[in-house]
Amino acid sequence: MGKRYKIVFEKKACIGAAACAAVAPEYWEMQEDGKAHLIGSSTDEDGREILVIDEEHLGEKLKAALDENVEAAQVCPVQVIHVYDEESGKKLV
Repeated sequence: MGKRYKIVFEKKACIGAAACAAVAPEYWEMQEDGKAHLIGSSTDEDGREILVIDEEHLGEKLKAALDENVEAAQVCPVQVIHVYDEESGKKLV
């Protein structure tokens, strides 16, 4: 199956700074409500947007995708983007 990472975005707490969209436009976009959106994500019962990126679908692009989303999480001024290693459950950011 390969490596898998889960990106969790707490959309309700987003303040619309757009830093995520600036550093990772392939994964993040701003919406009409002024909040960010994690492209390709699904929404859970708590309103969080969740996207799993994995080696099976991204192949060699996985590291770049991971790096971009880690950077998006790091530049978020309200720290509402989280990245987890799916195998270990360890929170990377």
